Amino acid sequence: MLRYFLRRLLLLIPVLLGVSVVIFSIVHLAPGDPAEVMLGPSATQEDIANLREQLGLNRPLYVQYGAFLGNALRGDLGRSMRSNAPVVEEIMDRFPATLTLAVLGMAFAIGIGLPLGLLAALKQNTWIDALCSFVALAGFSIPNFWIALMLMLLFSIYIPILPSSGIDSWKNLVMPTIVLGVQTMAVIARMTRSSMLEVIRQDYVRTARAKGISDRLVLTRHILSNVMIPVVTIAGLYFGHSLGGVVVTETVFSIPGLGRLIVDAIRSHDYPVVQGGVLFFALCVGVVNLLVDMLYAALDPRIKAQYRAAR
Repeated sequence: MLRYFLRRLLLLIPVLLGVSVVIFSIVHLAPGDPAEVMLGPSATQEDIANLREQLGLNRPLYVQYGAFLGNALRGDLGRSMRSNAPVVEEIMDRFPATLTLAVLGMAFAIGIGLPLGLLAALKQNTWIDALCSFVALAGFSIPNFWIALMLMLLFSIYIPILPSSGIDSWKNLVMPTIVLGVQTMAVIARMTRSSMLEVIRQDYVRTARAKGISDRLVLTRHILSNVMIPVVTIAGLYFGHSLGGVVVTETVFSIPGLGRLIVDAIRSHDYPVVQGGVLFFALCVGVVNLLVDMLYAALDPRIKAQYRAAR
């Protein structure tokens, strides 16, 4: 198990390297000069040239990338062109808000989507199944930004019980949590329903019921453990997606998170913040996928046995 964990951990290295190459290329090939943006329209060409020399922007791209990669390996992602603060510090200051939103959104998605899928499967081909399927389809189809605007219109203007921006109290997190989790909730509900319908037709479930085991024990001991494996997979993938998708939610609700930091950095051509933020997101997604793989063994002893046999 430890060998498998280390092997998967090593696979993160080429992934992060590829992400760094792609984001570095995209950022530096984008139109616009960060030196001109920083100095403003009244700056002279001499001032712009001096600033480019100071920031190293006049060096070849491969030299700039080599310096960026070497510093990143030492934990140094550079300094912000706007605030002159270390990029790592800015990321760490903003990341707790992003992580809080992602965790709450995933908790909402699992807390609603899992029971919804189970109920739809247990009540297959009834009006309850149709209603649950409709809710899941609507949650997956409606864009997140539209849901955000509708929630703000309803609960901040027509029924002013929730604030529309900021992160001062738990009330500020209610609407962003719903917006961030509704699409994942829909996917989990549909995945749970399909997995449940597949598992309950298996021979071991029929055998357990034939032995006189109660439906409750059959559900908790024989069905849910197998249903949870694909659900955990989807939850892990969409948790990483939530970390990246939180950009829209933070922008709409004016939450000072990492996603909004990257958006502001893109607007101001702050290359180090954009590169560092995207690279940090990629690292988080890789770690989440690694943890999901480790959860498989806890949910299914057969997977743990395969790990041991492969050693």
